[in-house]
Amino acid sequence: MLFRVFLLCLAMVSCSVWARTYPLPADNGRLVGHNQYYIVKKGDTLASIANHFDIGFLALKSANPKVDPFLPTPGTKLLIPLLQMLPEGEREGIVVNLAQLRLFFFRPKAHEVDIFPIGIGRIGWNTPTTTTYISQKIPHPSWTPTQHIRKEYAAQGRPLPEVVPAGPNNPLGDYAMRLAYGAGDYLIHGTNKDFGVGLRVSSGCMRLFPRDIKYLFSKAKRGMRVRIINQPLQYTRQPDGKLYLEVTRPLSQTTNDQNGVVNLPSNPKLIKFITQRQVDSKKVTEALRRRAGYPVLISQ
Repeated sequence: MLFRVFLLCLAMVSCSVWARTYPLPADNGRLVGHNQYYIVKKGDTLASIANHFDIGFLALKSANPKVDPFLPTPGTKLLIPLLQMLPEGEREGIVVNLAQLRLFFFRPKAHEVDIFPIGIGRIGWNTPTTTTYISQKIPHPSWTPTQHIRKEYAAQGRPLPEVVPAGPNNPLGDYAMRLAYGAGDYLIHGTNKDFGVGLRVSSGCMRLFPRDIKYLFSKAKRGMRVRIINQPLQYTRQPDGKLYLEVTRPLSQTTNDQNGVVNLPSNPKLIKFITQRQVDSKKVTEALRRRAGYPVLISQ
């Protein structure tokens, strides 16, 4: 009996710690992982479940839109969206898709990719799309808030010192990697609070769960390329010929957007893809309506 309990605990730990690592698909396929299901237990919240499965809060909420995020009913069956689509382009270094609130760390020599949920810049403090590189790796970083940030905090009655030293009160957490973009103000870093990962809450930096940034910091190298994209619509033909479409709610650009439906971008390639003879138009319509944030099969 004790051995069975041990195996169950080990499985739970493995899920939360290692589920982020996937073998790179052969034949340039773009899908990794498989969707799972979870039965809500008393005391669960979507945030705690997302943390356990190492996915973002909004990703879990989008996949289960009818579930109360703070008081989910015990016994409810949740879809855990672990089937994920890799971004287009070269599979090297770090790729961030802002629309997905997700960071991809490609390790071609190991034929693996690590996928992490991230928090990004809130409205008005957008994380930029760019191609840059890691210019500095900083263990136990101090935080020097910009004048703009200090002014904002002061207006809220929360004055900040010029420098916040490393430690439990530092919002950068235990590890940070500076990007060469611009004046070097943008970081990939940890957090002293789990809240905010998988949400738009930062001043433009990208934050990870403490366990994730610790792992990424140990593997990523100074000078490594970082590509930041914003692609809410992704689609692919798999090596077996099946067609998949992933639709994520586009990032709001204004506070008014948050309460409405943000228009999805379109392009001739997408139109051509979703109007192929083998495509089920009803599945496309449903995917565009739901914007569930994970790949769905649209071919017949």
